[in-house]
Amino acid sequence: MITWNSDQRALRAGLAEWSAKLSADHVERDAEGGFSWDKWELVRGCGLLRLPFDERWGGLGQDLLTTMYLLEGLGYDCRDGGLNFAVSTHVVSTGIPLQRYGSAALKDRYLPAVCDGSKIGAHAITEPGGGSDALAMRTRAVRDGDSYVLNGSKTFVSNGPVADLFVVYARTHPDGGPLGTTAFLVERGTPGFSVGNPIAKMGLRTAPLAELYFDECRIPAGNVVGRPGAGFLVLDFVMKWEILCSFVINLGEMQHRLERCVAYAGQRTQFGASIGTYQAVSHKIADMKVGVETTRKWLYDTAVKVAAGENVTTDMAITKLVASEQNVASAMSAVQIFGGNGYMAEYGLEKDLRNAVAGTIYSGTSEIQRNRISSMLGLG
Repeated sequence: MITWNSDQRALRAGLAEWSAKLSADHVERDAEGGFSWDKWELVRGCGLLRLPFDERWGGLGQDLLTTMYLLEGLGYDCRDGGLNFAVSTHVVSTGIPLQRYGSAALKDRYLPAVCDGSKIGAHAITEPGGGSDALAMRTRAVRDGDSYVLNGSKTFVSNGPVADLFVVYARTHPDGGPLGTTAFLVERGTPGFSVGNPIAKMGLRTAPLAELYFDECRIPAGNVVGRPGAGFLVLDFVMKWEILCSFVINLGEMQHRLERCVAYAGQRTQFGASIGTYQAVSHKIADMKVGVETTRKWLYDTAVKVAAGENVTTDMAITKLVASEQNVASAMSAVQIFGGNGYMAEYGLEKDLRNAVAGTIYSGTSEIQRNRISSMLGLG
C-alpha cells in the first residue's frame, strides 16, 4: 500500500480547488461536443500539465506515481471526461516521448510549450485499415538528404483537430517489423500535412478526434524522436504511461461515482425504505467498491514495477483489462441504481457510460489484452 506524503497530498488538494470551474457545464459541453478552450486555459493555470517534466523546461519534476496520484484526483474532481482524456493525451503521448527520447534540441524547442500547454499535443499510430495491427501500418517515411518525406494517413487521432504538435509513427524500412518504424515530431502547418474534420463519436465528445493526411510531407531528420527504426521502443514506453495515466483518471471517476451512488441509495426511498436497504441495490454498490479497489491495486502495483524497471507485459495487459471493464461495469450500475434519473442526460451518468465504453477499445482492445495474456501463458 502506498502512503502519500504531505507534499503529494498538498499538490492534490491544490488541484481540487479547481474542480468546480473544471466541471462547470459538463453536461452541456458534452451535448455540444466541442473542445473546451476555456477549460484548457484553466488546466494550464492549475499546473497539471507540468507534473512529470523536468524543471529545466518548466515542469514540476514529479515521478510516475505522483503524476498518477494527481491524475486520479483530476478524475475525481472533474466531471468533464473528454477534457480529462485530452489532458492525458497531451501529457503522455507527446510530452513523455519527447522527454525520454527526444534530442536536446527537440526538448529545448518544444517541451516548454508542452509544459505550459500553449501548444497542444497528440500522437498518431492507428491507420484506417490497421486498427490494433500496428505492424501493418502503411504510412511511409523515406530519407531524402537532411529530411524524411512522409506519405500516408492516420485515424482516430485524439486531440487531432486542436493539436499543434503530433508524434507520428511511420515505416522507415520496406520490410516493416518492430525495427522498421520511426517516430517523428510533426508541427501543424507543415507543408504536405493536413488535418481532417472532427469525427463524431459515442463518448468523450469534448476530446475531439480527426484523421491526418501526409502527402509528400517533408520533416527535418532532427525531428526523429529517438533514433530511426526505434519507433516501437518509443511506442512501448508511451503505452505504459498511457494505460497507467489515462485509467488512473478513470479510477478517480469511479471513486466519485461510487460515493455518489452510496449517497443516492441512502436518500432515495421506495416502498417505505431507502433503496440501499434492498440487497439488489446494495450488492451493486458492493461490486462497485470491489471494482474500484481492484482497479486501484492493479494500477499502482503495476506502476511500482514500471518505476523499478521490471517486465510488466502481463501486468499491463491485466491492468488495462481490469480498469477498462470495471469502469464500464461501474457506470452501468450507476445508471441502474439511479433508475430513470440515471438515464437522463442532466445527471451525467449516461455520459459516464458512453465515455467508459471507449476504454475497452483505445490503448489496445479488451480482446487484444486477453490475447496478450493468453500468449504470455504459452497458449499461442
